[in-house]
Amino acid sequence: MEDIRTKRIALLGAPIDMGASQRGTLMGPAALRTAGLSTLLENLGLEVTDHGDLSVNGTIDPTDAPPENANHYREIQRWTRALSRQSYELARSGALPIFLGGDHTLSMGSVNGMARHCSETGRELFVLWLDAHADYNTPATTISANMHGMSAAFLCGEDGLEGLLGEEPRASIEPDRLELFGTRSIDKLEKDLMRHRRISIADMRAIDEFGVGVLIRRVIDKVRARDGVLHVSFDVDFLDPAVAPGVGTTVPGGATYREAHLIMEMLHDSRRVGSVDIVELNPFLDERGRTARTAVELIGSLFGQQITDRTTPSNAIAPRD
Repeated sequence: MEDIRTKRIALLGAPIDMGASQRGTLMGPAALRTAGLSTLLENLGLEVTDHGDLSVNGTIDPTDAPPENANHYREIQRWTRALSRQSYELARSGALPIFLGGDHTLSMGSVNGMARHCSETGRELFVLWLDAHADYNTPATTISANMHGMSAAFLCGEDGLEGLLGEEPRASIEPDRLELFGTRSIDKLEKDLMRHRRISIADMRAIDEFGVGVLIRRVIDKVRARDGVLHVSFDVDFLDPAVAPGVGTTVPGGATYREAHLIMEMLHDSRRVGSVDIVELNPFLDERGRTARTAVELIGSLFGQQITDRTTPSNAIAPRD
């Protein structure tokens, strides 16, 4: 089995926010950069190339009719096609891509490009969905019509958004390769669809009962047993609002700071992570950059930063005689 060992990181911003109900996530990439993401990764010995923010200009020649109950479909269609192409090219370069969002619709493009590359190299792509929400709605089941709530369903090939990619190759993943983790808000029709698809869910009840260590180990073991590659799609509302207030869709009862760091450290140790999304950070709603700094710290743990490497009040205490 082939572990993923890379020293090259490719950052790409995707300032998209029309997929959510509350605007502001377009400022997420800038906030993550300001919080020191590149510097932290470089200090861990990684070679970081920041490709800036993806720009989506002009119009497309649509061959599909916009579905009902899919807000801002045309704009998201442009983003999805551009992100899928860029994701695929970054994966082919041998770098490990980190996509800076932006709302969770960016995963429709980033994961599609990664899945396409994995398929060509004979590997299966698994997706760890760290999120308070399942995002498994379709235009037929959605209550809000906001497309960031349809991202995971699109990745698994559900009906309703077939035209998003146009001529860009679609590389859907099988539902058994989607791992929802930290979920605590699911719509009724969405839940019915996921039950029918047998989607794996480690909700907060399971986390409380078994602990994050046991449950994330199950995910890692599943990926390793099939020699898979893991894409981590990290929505900052996975965290409890007390830890990460800078999101537009806060849900009480999320992961603690310590739980989140343990997950990231175990994922790093697994050597299976091949790409990452950081999504739904809304600096407009943040408290002096606290959520952005927390997200950057967690990415540090995902790429090898240990607790003894961090500057904390305890590090500053002089040793006793």
